[in-house]
Amino acid sequence: MRNSVLSIAFAAAFAPLLAGQYARPLITKGVNLEQKLNAPVPLDLVFRDETGQTVPLRSFFGDKPVILSPVYFKCPSLCPMSLRETVMSLRRLSLQPGLDYNVVVVSFDPADTPQLAAEKKAEYAKMYSRANFNSGWHFLTGTKDQIEKFTSAVGFGYRYDPSTRQFVHAAGILVATPDGRLSRYFYGIDYAPADLRMALVEASAHKIGTPVDYVLSFCFHYDATQGKYTLAILNILKIAGCLTVLLLAGLIYLLMRDEKKKSVGPTWKEVHHAG
Repeated sequence: MRNSVLSIAFAAAFAPLLAGQYARPLITKGVNLEQKLNAPVPLDLVFRDETGQTVPLRSFFGDKPVILSPVYFKCPSLCPMSLRETVMSLRRLSLQPGLDYNVVVVSFDPADTPQLAAEKKAEYAKMYSRANFNSGWHFLTGTKDQIEKFTSAVGFGYRYDPSTRQFVHAAGILVATPDGRLSRYFYGIDYAPADLRMALVEASAHKIGTPVDYVLSFCFHYDATQGKYTLAILNILKIAGCLTVLLLAGLIYLLMRDEKKKSVGPTWKEVHHAG
């Protein structure tokens, strides 16, 4: 009986994960973050920085590795989470932005402006609260043509959803060597400081990493017209559901084990009386 209960509990726990392996919704068609290790970043592409100045990507390369972060500044969920994780992870390193590495945040929304980029830079500078942020972090906006050339070169696929007026995209950051070759991909919104440091050190030595397994985290929001949760929230709910069922399974196991101990009790022995 106990094994049956546990089997049912574990099956219920992993069912949502198995369901997640089925085909993606059509809205995510073409949305990906493809690993293009050792591929060149198009350094001749021209963007505008947070001050409105025209800058080629080449100006951020040459003598130090570069972290590339494709986002859009009006994103309400994954982009801010990815940027915050990048800031907090790099904040824990002894390496300093502008001296040991650069961070280039590239908006893939042509509607984003240098003014909005400046606001975002100020927001994350306050969060970083250490020296050299302004010289090492760069927030760029560009035209549709320049953006598409950049995202295609680095393997970042996304699409615009007119019904929600939002972008469907994956979350992640990339590390490039000083001469502009892609050396490492980080997926999702959890970037371990030790891993980031190693990636920067290896990229500074022009080393190219190996492909890694990954699970994409999509940004897709609540659609009030259909009354449906977003794809990202559904993934979170699946994980939370799995953890809940696993905890319940563990609790059931402990309760049944204790009940079994209580039911056994001491062994009864016949008492022999002297006659």
